[in-house]
Amino acid sequence: MKVVPFEADAQLDWIALTEALEAGHRLPKAQVEDIFIRRGGETLLNRAAWIDGLGLAVKSATIFPENPASGMPMVNGAVTLFDDQDGTLAALVDFHLVTKWKTAGDSLLAGRRLARPDSGTILIVGAGTVGRSLRQAYEAAFPKARFLVWNRSPDKAEQFCDEFPRTEAVTDLEAGVAEADIVTCATMSSEPVIKGEWLRPGQHLDLIGAYRPDMREADDEALARSRIFVDSRDTTMGHIGELKIPLEAGTISPDAVIADYYEGPFTRASDDEITLFKNGGGAHLDLMTARYILQAWERG
Repeated sequence: MKVVPFEADAQLDWIALTEALEAGHRLPKAQVEDIFIRRGGETLLNRAAWIDGLGLAVKSATIFPENPASGMPMVNGAVTLFDDQDGTLAALVDFHLVTKWKTAGDSLLAGRRLARPDSGTILIVGAGTVGRSLRQAYEAAFPKARFLVWNRSPDKAEQFCDEFPRTEAVTDLEAGVAEADIVTCATMSSEPVIKGEWLRPGQHLDLIGAYRPDMREADDEALARSRIFVDSRDTTMGHIGELKIPLEAGTISPDAVIADYYEGPFTRASDDEITLFKNGGGAHLDLMTARYILQAWERG
């Protein structure tokens, strides 16, 4: 059994990860199960996946929103990998490493397929840990892009900009969306922060933050104006408020979702359309990412 620490981060590559995710989706479809346990605003999320030919993974994540006030990470957990042939424990992979690369890599794969290749301005909504990962990931595919960042607390957006070149803080979210070719949203909001009336033809909207049935980051109009894609129908449509709420209200129908990664075509159809991607981050993506990380670590 191997232990892969966060230090493996230096050996990883964003484009190589998206290629590993694509390869993982060419294998038999994953079996995935999620279990949520809550105590007030705190959450335990257990995610498990099995892909024939790749193995099994269990990821347990704890989300304690008050932790940052005492200097602790909001999200913690553990990732275990099991062998596909005999079920033995193959590796323990650092939880924060898997989460960083899976979350941003999932969105980057969609961005490479759905965003216009000439996208020159990328807006990051949310200046937290995920926002920093997105800044690194999107630069790998759009190396000449200019980055904007918006955060509810402007001082955190300014701190974010101090860490990255070609990055500018904006205080007017609507104006930031108007400038951007790609809008990638990673907040903990339960109420929509992105309004469909702000969107313009040709944009790509990447939604990451909502993970519970009561959470969403974009309003009904944003969904109605967009061609919608998801990483997995099984882990998003009936589980995450971004789609669950408008589906149950009849605002959109199930066929409004064009495709997930197991289907096709998962691509932009025209330069003028608005594409929307919901990053649900299922356990099968944790499994694919953890396997990629383990292989990179073993190669040294």
